[in-house]
Amino acid sequence: MEPVHFVHKPVLFQETIDSLAIRPEGTYIDGTAGGGGHSEAILQRLTTGRLLSIDQDPDAIAACTERLSRYPGSVIRRGNFSQMGEIAAGCGIREVDGVLLDIGVSSYQLDTPERGFSYHADAPLDMRMSQEGPTAADLVNTLSWQKLAEIISRYGEDKNAVRIAKAIAAARETEPIRTTLQLADIVRQAVPAAVRREPGHPARKTFQALRIATNGELDRLSEGLDAAFSLLRPGGRLAVITFHSLEDRMVKKRMNDWCTGCICPPDFPVCVCGRKPQAELLYKKGLAPSEKELAENPRARSARLRVCTKAVQEPAE
Repeated sequence: MEPVHFVHKPVLFQETIDSLAIRPEGTYIDGTAGGGGHSEAILQRLTTGRLLSIDQDPDAIAACTERLSRYPGSVIRRGNFSQMGEIAAGCGIREVDGVLLDIGVSSYQLDTPERGFSYHADAPLDMRMSQEGPTAADLVNTLSWQKLAEIISRYGEDKNAVRIAKAIAAARETEPIRTTLQLADIVRQAVPAAVRREPGHPARKTFQALRIATNGELDRLSEGLDAAFSLLRPGGRLAVITFHSLEDRMVKKRMNDWCTGCICPPDFPVCVCGRKPQAELLYKKGLAPSEKELAENPRARSARLRVCTKAVQEPAE
């Protein structure tokens, strides 16, 4: 079997690794291992510590196994990061010093046409990160136009969602929509001429929406954030890199909730709720890529890194 060349250029790479404040004897989880770039950087900083690298993509697991086999502290498991609690428990890990989540599609997945993530090359309309379960083609050929419009509007934030969904429903009456270019052309013809003249492909938002729906990405992110935070020991850090506004809003809200203390009405003279902050933000507004990084990697333009540190709870009096 040919080795998998799972190439992925990590975004905000140094900032992310530095943010984890890695201790040589610590225990860490890379919940989205991809090609193993972040994992290897963490392992290089460990002596007696351990790193659990998780990914749902079998190609990523093959690449990580090959890349990280020389590190004694490396443990690799296939699964979705939303399952990291069970996966960690299966490896004898009960709490960790840091968790990293790099959310989104890897360069490898985008640049491998047969994976069906890209509208730049003709390929089966797949989009499954795990390579298991229903494909994007299954969604576009079976869901009602109303449900498709809801997906494209919610996950793609496209104001032309109804026009696009109705065009998909009409096209599949003639023949099933099986390939990426089939779908991209349907979307292009469905949107107003003014949209076609705008920079970027008019199918970009539809492809994003179908990818999120196919993989249940926002549900998995919500579950993964809670799983990661519950595994952190006091003083441990959670670092999350997002690539679009839906993900970033969820991460921002969840971290802000963890960092919120007293929720009593402002006119109460003293706190009666007793709520203490569970975490503290490392960066108040998150970090965006530098101009230098954007010049080298245009795909980084929408990325944002958010990091929080789990609070050390004071003992009860």
